[in-house]
Amino acid sequence: VQLQASGGGLVQAGGSLRLSCAASGSIFSISTMRWYRQALGNQRELVAAITSSGNTDYADSVKGRFTISRDNAKNTVNLQMNSLKPEDTAVYYCNADILTIARSWINHWGQGTQVTVSS
Repeated sequence: VQLQASGGGLVQAGGSLRLSCAASGSIFSISTMRWYRQALGNQRELVAAITSSGNTDYADSVKGRFTISRDNAKNTVNLQMNSLKPEDTAVYYCNADILTIARSWINHWGQGTQVTVSS
């Protein structure tokens, strides 16, 4: 099983970025998909989560600015980030609860993608 994240980069404050994460491998189904971030010197924090039925949850710091979405048919999760602030600068990681073809549940992480917001 692999989670491949993409879409990070450098953007000015107030700008937008869209992160994508694609799951591949021996996947039967995916339950909750999440985006975390970790800024330099800080702990990893949950940014947003989305269940297989589309229920979402956001960290207070990103509510109203970030939108998480998913395509169940393609096993992808996206994070649309608008009105970016310098404090959003971090490495962003996708994470998912995956039921494998062997019918085992695993919690899997992607490799991380850097988001840098300049002031």
